[in-house]
Amino acid sequence: MPSPTLDAIRAHDLCYAHDGRDVLHGVSVALRRGTVTAVAGPNGAGKSTLVELLAGVRPPRRGVVRRDGTLALVVQRPAAPDTLPVTVHDVVSMGTWARRGRGSHRSVTPGAVDEAIDRVGLSGLEERPLATLSGGQRQRALLAQGLVQRADILLLDEPAAGLDRSSRDRTRELLAEEAARGAAVACVTHDDASIRAADRVLRLDDGRLA
Repeated sequence: MPSPTLDAIRAHDLCYAHDGRDVLHGVSVALRRGTVTAVAGPNGAGKSTLVELLAGVRPPRRGVVRRDGTLALVVQRPAAPDTLPVTVHDVVSMGTWARRGRGSHRSVTPGAVDEAIDRVGLSGLEERPLATLSGGQRQRALLAQGLVQRADILLLDEPAAGLDRSSRDRTRELLAEEAARGAAVACVTHDDASIRAADRVLRLDDGRLA
């Protein structure tokens, strides 16, 4: 179980380099439980890199990240080969794999996958191969994969990319619902409405907090 501290993630003095050149410079952030944080800024500002460092996907060149609780990462939709034999239900079910072994309080409830699929508006497409979905549908399937984990920390890299206005609105609602149950949510976004709706905004410019 996570501790009752307010911050689910604390990162201090993060630096990260591509090809020997720093693209993040001394970034320190905290993500608080029960809130949605928008990570905003121009292309190339280091937003996705920061989220990957927070998630542990990349190691920082300098600095430290402390996480308190379970974590789920939702990435931008991947290219799916036509021969990839996975359905929407398969993709969302993969999110439950991480929950197994966390203890009985984290056991997978019956119907959790179907519930997550319904929350993102993909009911009826459970058996559709991922490769046959539109880009927006594929992104929603990945969002459902993150939601089904009911993680303490939910990190998302542009989850609304390729979605229509209605789906973007629903994504904002879902992130607010996750925060309302106590999760710390952080979302890379260029969507002005999502930035306005966030509890907190972290703006990056040229790898530094603006």
